[in-house]
Amino acid sequence: MRYGLMLRAGIGVALAITPISIAILQAAADAQGSASAISEKDRREGAQAHPELLKEFGGAYSGSQVPYVTAVGKRIAVQSGLANSESAYTITLLNSPVMNAFAIPGGYVYVTRQLMGLMNDEAELASVLGHEVGHVAARHSQKRSTRSTLGQLLSVGLGVLTGSSELMQIAGKASQLYTLSYSRSQEYQADDLGIRYLARAGYDPYAAADMLASLERSTTLDSQIAGRDGDKETPSWARSHPLTADRVERARRQAAASGVKQGQGVRNRDAFLNALDGTLYGDDPAQGVVDGRWFRHPGLKLQFQAPQGFAIDNGTDMVTIQGNGGQAQFAGGTLGTDGLSGYVDRVFRSLGGGNNQISHGTPQRGSIGGMEILSATARANSNSGAVDVTVTAYRWAANRAFHFVTIVPAGRGIGPFAGMIDSLRRMSDSEAKAIRPRIIDVVTVKPGDTMESLAGRMAYDDLKMDRFLVLNALTAKAALRPGEKVKLVVYGSPH
Repeated sequence: MRYGLMLRAGIGVALAITPISIAILQAAADAQGSASAISEKDRREGAQAHPELLKEFGGAYSGSQVPYVTAVGKRIAVQSGLANSESAYTITLLNSPVMNAFAIPGGYVYVTRQLMGLMNDEAELASVLGHEVGHVAARHSQKRSTRSTLGQLLSVGLGVLTGSSELMQIAGKASQLYTLSYSRSQEYQADDLGIRYLARAGYDPYAAADMLASLERSTTLDSQIAGRDGDKETPSWARSHPLTADRVERARRQAAASGVKQGQGVRNRDAFLNALDGTLYGDDPAQGVVDGRWFRHPGLKLQFQAPQGFAIDNGTDMVTIQGNGGQAQFAGGTLGTDGLSGYVDRVFRSLGGGNNQISHGTPQRGSIGGMEILSATARANSNSGAVDVTVTAYRWAANRAFHFVTIVPAGRGIGPFAGMIDSLRRMSDSEAKAIRPRIIDVVTVKPGDTMESLAGRMAYDDLKMDRFLVLNALTAKAALRPGEKVKLVVYGSPH
């Protein structure tokens, strides 16, 4: 939840990527009749979608890495032939803790700082950006299907019943309501095009296979880490870019077919690592941090704990909590002169699409941690059966309120969310200041350094060695040499 957006007027219930946004991207793809040009229509529609995508993925990153990423992105994108001038492309490094990259018609290419942190040289960065441009060049946006990732309990039927796309979204991760997923054949084609672009630009085409191998290892580690917290979801990159067992080897064969011998192309490892050094890794404290089952926002000085076995997704405007037995959303807005009662009514109205007031039961008043609270429940039908939708609002300040919207099978009250609702509390100044960002620290191996000693410096409580090996694309049997550079994730200064 971004601090600035969180404090805007109104109720924080809004689609992250709306159906309108998807229509814009789809129309832009349809308009692009060939891979040889970017039409003015593409540019207009891409420019219209661009701000929404920035909002969805935490905004543009503002670190010193931006000019470097922009230059590499333009250098590789121009190889596609979509536009012959590097100035035709808009390359964006996103301030997102999610590993992802994508491109849309109109010359817009995106990569998250989190995915950049997994890379180990410039050629790998170029391979990811080239792959995404390949999807646009091959017009895959036109051919792939838009699929809903609504959760288990609340389906499209509830949205149809209430006329509310907002209520539909609460059932699933806000940032994944509309996921554009590529098929295996489309991934292979984008791989092939990206490898071709690498070779044309003078990079080592084998970097694509190396990057895919790192992504595969990272996906496995992420699943292992998330499994300990009960989150069984597939990481974002693997959801939208299916990883198959033979994809790495296939990419190596394609690189060999390019005619460039392995090691002959440019890798620019030192330049890349110098640029990467100091990049934010993981959650940005300015947007709130997820620490196991806890969500903490040092700027707002609030925290709450999700139920055991539930996953927390920190979105731009809201926090989504989901797991077996129920789903919830946390957001905030302005408290008017009509107090919490009016606030709760406005949340239900937002859930009803803005024009339809969802009928709810008599609100129940109480207090938690010295805060006045008001809770009301409405019954709704979904394709999965009847559900109870409960809004619990907290008077945070004279003109500020926060609320949870919880969705559980009908008749279960607030189900597994009772403890979470009771856990919301204020953070002290010292607690807020204690939250520090994690950053990438590029270090030079010194005589006597071992993988164990370096991994021990990683800013995590568990799996330090596993994280270190995946981050650096190393195996447990690798030998470190004094003078070479490796990446660590360490704590930075308080935000």
